[in-house]
Amino acid sequence: MNEQILTPLLDILDLLGVAVFALTGALLAAKERQTFVTMVFFALLTGVGGGTVRDLLIGAPVFWMTDPWVAVVCLGVSLLAWFTPIRWWEGKLLDFSDGAGLTTYAVLGSAKALTYGVPPVPAIMMGVVTGTVGGIARDVLAGRPSIVMRPELYVTAAALSAALCVIGEYLALPRVPVWIGAASAGFLLRSAAIYWNLSLPPYKRNS
Repeated sequence: MNEQILTPLLDILDLLGVAVFALTGALLAAKERQTFVTMVFFALLTGVGGGTVRDLLIGAPVFWMTDPWVAVVCLGVSLLAWFTPIRWWEGKLLDFSDGAGLTTYAVLGSAKALTYGVPPVPAIMMGVVTGTVGGIARDVLAGRPSIVMRPELYVTAAALSAALCVIGEYLALPRVPVWIGAASAGFLLRSAAIYWNLSLPPYKRNS
């Protein structure tokens, strides 16, 4: 299977994930009182980081080098962040939006990996990479603790969406309902983690 079989839904998921993650990058630059150029850079890095690593690992063309809309989306959300007050984006709204992008991107990453013949477990890992690497790069560059180092469920939500996507593929279930259901399940888990501060138990062994 190759990239020609990817459906328009995957393209839509791709741009949706880029937009949400690009917005988180742009808003972080806004909070740090950076210039518009820096804001666009943060938006692009966050928006395409995970997908770039995924494509390099599975041997696919780097998606944003061949899709003219990706850079336009990143520029558009940067303009949105630049011309709106930062208070509009404070609170839990951005966290929930990030969760939607996380799980959408996780499904996209796994689905694309499967089309390139990647086995099930690595395909799940590619979903997690797609959903998390952009945010990690954003946080590291900004010099703040990465989201994956927080105790609340984050990577777990991406892994759930990616795993359900892969399971659905190997059970030969209809793809569109599987993709929607997988992204929704991960988003519900991430939303519950945000709302109730859910987390996995930390390592406590002293010796």
